[in-house]
Formats: sequence, structure tokens, C-alpha cells
Amino acid sequence: MPKFVTIGYGDQEGYDRTDAAVRDQAHAHDARLRAAGVDMGIADSPVQVRNHGGAGTTVQRGSFMSSALPVAGFAIIEAETLEEAIRLASGTPCAVAHGVVEVWPLRTAP
Repeated sequence: MPKFVTIGYGDQEGYDRTDAAVRDQAHAHDARLRAAGVDMGIADSPVQVRNHGGAGTTVQRGSFMSSALPVAGFAIIEAETLEEAIRLASGTPCAVAHGVVEVWPLRTAP
């Protein structure tokens, strides 16, 4: 079955201004996804790793990507189609609490 990575962006302000019942539904949705085997987590502070030309590894704290909202979490989901993956992502806290969720189709590496 095809796999997708989802990246959720959101902040505390958007979360707090979302109706508590809507947030509770979104958390229950995430619990159902986890129970079905979705690998999901909350993002912590990232590091950037480089090894240009295989000449040595350098590590720098902080994200490489930037967005208006901080990365809040991620999931690896299986879905038959992109549309199904979108449907699954649309019920998560970042999607309903004034954030955004990106859905990235994953391809097998060569």
C-alpha cells in the first residue's frame, strides 16, 4: 500500500482559539490512527546534517525549512490514494486548529 508522510504545522495560539470539542474530536481521530498502526509523533528541535562530497559530517542546530507556523508533528500513513491520505490528515489537530498539514507521497528509493 502506498505510504505518505504528513507534516503538521501549528502554534499554541491557533490551538487555543479552536473550540475544545473540535480539538477533542481531532485528538480522538489521532488516537484512532495510532491504534490502526500509524506512526505519529510530536516534532522536537531539529538539526541539519551535511556531508558534502563525503568529506566529513557537519551538524547545525535549527531547521532548514521555514514556515509561518512551527512544525508541530508528523505521521507516516498508508492509504490507497492521495485523496484518502488527505481525508485522514484533514481530521488531525493541526488541520482543524488553524494550522496546516502537508501530505507528501513517498516513493521507494532507488
